[in-house]
Amino acid sequence: MTEHNKAVERQRLLLEAEEWAKGLKDLHVHSLSSMWYDDRPQDTEGDQCVTDRAYNNGVIERYKAGKLIHVFGERLTGQALLDQYSRHSKA
Repeated sequence: MTEHNKAVERQRLLLEAEEWAKGLKDLHVHSLSSMWYDDRPQDTEGDQCVTDRAYNNGVIERYKAGKLIHVFGERLTGQALLDQYSRHSKA
């Protein structure tokens, strides 16, 4: 029965983590080519601004003129997502 309880609890936490992962972590509107994750400096050449939306799931979406132009990072899933959620949900 204990294994069943652990599996149910893990699934509950995973569902919570998946909902948390959709949340916006931070938002950058900039024209910098020096962001730590940026391998596309051409997006901000000259006076061109971009908006980078970082999500709790590890993904950063880059928008220019309101259109998605690139996605940085890899979406966390499974145990990696649970680990990240646990680090940020503890008080």
